[in-house]
Amino acid sequence: MRPLRKLKYIAEMALIYPALAVVDRLPYATVRRVASAVGTLSYAADTKRRRVACENIRRSGIASDEVEIRRIAKASFQHFAVVIADSIKADSFFSNPRWSEHVELHIAPECMRLLERPDQGLILASGHLGNWEIAAQFISTIKPVVGIARRMNNPYADKIMQQRKPREHFRLTPKHDADTTRFLAALKAGEALALLIDQHAPRQRGMMIDFFGIPASTHTSPAMLHLITKVPICFGYCIKTPDHKFEFHAPPPIEIAKTGKREADTRAVLNALNAQLEAAIQKYPEQYLWAHRRWR
Repeated sequence: MRPLRKLKYIAEMALIYPALAVVDRLPYATVRRVASAVGTLSYAADTKRRRVACENIRRSGIASDEVEIRRIAKASFQHFAVVIADSIKADSFFSNPRWSEHVELHIAPECMRLLERPDQGLILASGHLGNWEIAAQFISTIKPVVGIARRMNNPYADKIMQQRKPREHFRLTPKHDADTTRFLAALKAGEALALLIDQHAPRQRGMMIDFFGIPASTHTSPAMLHLITKVPICFGYCIKTPDHKFEFHAPPPIEIAKTGKREADTRAVLNALNAQLEAAIQKYPEQYLWAHRRWR
């Protein structure tokens, strides 16, 4: 690590440590309010990401009126800040014996049966909608979950955040350390593999799939794992309700008429997943991360 970069990371930690100490002492409701205010400031200050968010909303067709576009973009910034706060406070949330009273389930019976079978592996696909980390941690109370996450740029901050996540039946694999053999072993052991499907994929690992009618490079790994292993694949997401509770949604598993042609079948699975993600975003556009560059 370069000396100047290391110094920068240490300086960041000098701010992060006291901030976490304050967050740990504050009530959950207060932390969410503060996080929402931070999101508002971020929307005002980060002009580059604000432009990206507004352009993505405009291109998606979710809204065409400029006032509505800006309203959704601002709400998205606020929501993402609250997602981070929820993740930081996740341990206190799940350690509360009555945490399940704050989660409402909308899981199709077919999907629930797969989750409840201890020997059944499952591929869970989601997007940057609602709170994807709370979703994975909730599912881990039913079936062990392996998630894939990008490391934070600051390795010291990354280590702290990893330590603060509930660990009993939920473990993370860093994105760049992800190994197909590890995925196959997890599925064979009856675990759930949690994947986000709306990140830009490098050319060698992606396929152009329409997202809101516009081609976007999409990771093929969820579909390929499903086709190779025959393990069921489900789409799911967890949104926050106005009364600060969570709703977990999971429709029946994806089923396509397989042709035996890998590229065509992969495209069909990805199209089906994207269609379900689009439908969910249309219901809750304020809870989607519009500021990331989905179309490049």
